[in-house]
Amino acid sequence: MLGDMILRAFRLTARVSAVVQSRCQCPAVHSCRALHSSPAFWAGHNKWSKVKDIKIPKDAARARMIGKYTMMIRIAVREGGANPEFNIALAQLLEQCRNKNLPKATIEGAIKGAKLKPGAQYIYEATGPGGCMLLIEVLTDNNTRSHQDIKRIMVKHGGALCEGARRNFDRKGIVAATRDGISSEKALELAIEAGAEDVQEMEDEEEKPILQFICDITSMKAVRSALEDLGVHTFSAGLEFVSHTPSLLNQTQLETASSLLEALNDCPDVVRVWDNIHAQT
Repeated sequence: MLGDMILRAFRLTARVSAVVQSRCQCPAVHSCRALHSSPAFWAGHNKWSKVKDIKIPKDAARARMIGKYTMMIRIAVREGGANPEFNIALAQLLEQCRNKNLPKATIEGAIKGAKLKPGAQYIYEATGPGGCMLLIEVLTDNNTRSHQDIKRIMVKHGGALCEGARRNFDRKGIVAATRDGISSEKALELAIEAGAEDVQEMEDEEEKPILQFICDITSMKAVRSALEDLGVHTFSAGLEFVSHTPSLLNQTQLETASSLLEALNDCPDVVRVWDNIHAQT
């Protein structure tokens, strides 16, 4: 499975280079933005999670997902208010919740209870197995407790809290779309035409193939609109941390990192974790 993923990554890199080169040689499209040709620059840990030996029951995974979205809604409401018309972050989260069929009562309860429940948002920086970098978003009513819990998890799995990990990531807009039989070559063409910086082949929580178009924060709305005009069905858009400096891990390190991320995501105070992990060839 891992070998197939690596082989597909190499093939995608070659296709990116070929498409970008052919575009640049054509006068009619010479002004197009060059597409970033590194599928290794992955935004999060879902992309290599097939190396995991731990299989989470679907019911437990869904319960955890609902809990995470509840916390993210609370953060968005505190930062921008409870009206999605004036709070873009909240509007994007509500769209994602609807696409994932989260219960309406759960969403409404998270919005109403956002200001009633104490808590503050933090992002911890950390280094993991093989020198990989992590950003850990936390919502907690006791930062001392959360700090100790996360520090304990990191040490147990060969990592440590540190400073400077954020320098390995950029804040980017992510437009997610259904794959709908779109080939890798076509995805690259669509990314170029829509003004995206990159496109990644992904799988969602149910292992369904999707595409993620990466763009500048200020152009996220325009890119999504352009993709829709091109016939691409987009289902969400939001802000993510995207790695620009990948850490290459061998099989043993990947398995250790996988266990670390499982433990972090099981921590009640953790909302999301981003990493710069890439499988070593």
